[in-house]
Amino acid sequence: MAASLSHTVLPRPEFDRPVKVLIVVSPYYSDIANGLLSGAKAELEAAGAAWDVIEMPGALEIPTAIGISDRRSSFDGYVALGCVIRGETTHYETVCNDSSRALQLLGLQGLCIGNGILTVENFEQAAVRADPDGQNKGGGAAAAALHLIALGRKWGSQSKGIGFKPQGQDTLMAGDPDGTTSA
Repeated sequence: MAASLSHTVLPRPEFDRPVKVLIVVSPYYSDIANGLLSGAKAELEAAGAAWDVIEMPGALEIPTAIGISDRRSSFDGYVALGCVIRGETTHYETVCNDSSRALQLLGLQGLCIGNGILTVENFEQAAVRADPDGQNKGGGAAAAALHLIALGRKWGSQSKGIGFKPQGQDTLMAGDPDGTTSA
């Protein structure tokens, strides 16, 4: 049983500048969502991060909401929270796979996302995972987002160069050989 296995929890990252995180939650199973949300908020507050919460109808809408928010706001990271419980149809596989894949693709584009969308066989499994005093998967998703934000800030100012532009060299515009602009 997975609950009896021990695992390593990384130390909480520390930040020298404020951190703002958007929590995107689907309250489809409201008891589960409330547990996940409570754990995520507690983890963010312990790290000194500010947070906002928006709700989406289901797990499939969470990645789209994060993508829209990233294009139109200034959040440092995101926490995706929800729950998908296996039913009698293949809809479970579609929702699990597509929401996870979309979050992963957003992450590969550079977004700092902690994935706390539970994919479980039954309500009891979800309740154990969502409980802030149990497995606290909401807190774990928030911690993952914080670690990604810290990594992005650590390496964010480094440049590998673009095209023929050597690393660390400023870009000069045509007709402006010394880099200054004339008014």
